[in-house]
Amino acid sequence: MSIQELLEVNPFTIVAELEPPKGPDATEFCDIAASLKGRAHALYVPEMKGAVMRMGSLGASALLKQQGIETIVNLNCRDRNRLALQADMLSAAALKLDNILLNRGDEVSSGDHIDAQQVHDLDVDALVACARKIERGVDLAGNDLQGTATFCLGSEVNIGLAGGALEVEMQNLEKKIRAGVQYFFTQPTYDPDSCRSFLEKAASYNVPVLPQVCVLNSVGMARFMTRHIEGVRIPDDVINRLAKAPDKQQESIAIAADTIIRLRDISRGALLTAVGNQERLVRVFEKL
Repeated sequence: MSIQELLEVNPFTIVAELEPPKGPDATEFCDIAASLKGRAHALYVPEMKGAVMRMGSLGASALLKQQGIETIVNLNCRDRNRLALQADMLSAAALKLDNILLNRGDEVSSGDHIDAQQVHDLDVDALVACARKIERGVDLAGNDLQGTATFCLGSEVNIGLAGGALEVEMQNLEKKIRAGVQYFFTQPTYDPDSCRSFLEKAASYNVPVLPQVCVLNSVGMARFMTRHIEGVRIPDDVINRLAKAPDKQQESIAIAADTIIRLRDISRGALLTAVGNQERLVRVFEKL
């Protein structure tokens, strides 16, 4: 089932992000995925998030497909040229992995292979256009393909920006929608009220924007995100709540669950993520 269909049949759709294993042993990855089956409506598998080398999104998503789990594949502009990107789209189509999220990819300077070369042969808008051409049975060189595909395409939007930067982001969202993007994930948010205005504007396009909720590891992580991740601001009351809690892991799970509950009033869904300790994802669903 496509993400678009899931959003239509569920009053509130929750997608959980599950990073692939850093190695060929996918036992733990598949076990966590199995624990989320029936809780999350779909699993999003990022492609080397943070520019940390891991199993590819396409291969990991294929493993989840074998378990009967709805999956979103991630393709980014950072790692592949247009030949490889088109090849991966054809592979995804053949494997019936029709949900694809297209993004730029994190800078390699933040990862574990800082000498890697970034490609960026296509930008996100061009990558969306490429996917739509493949759906029509034509590649970027104008050559006919054997068969057609049907993709449900997503991308990212940063709703935490301010002033003119936020206006530019809204313009970029409009441009991506015109190109064929059908849903969006956001940067992490912990204050649903602060993103209400953006979500109300985006609602006029009838394209779902799913705010991201990240399970915090510590007070230090919360402060780091606020200081260093563009568009992310964690309210002081959330940081103080975590700082005063005797069991910070349990409190971080409660904060994530409470944020998702508040988002139900203003959005059509949410993306739930956790940095490390992905076993905590299922504990958030238990809290919900």
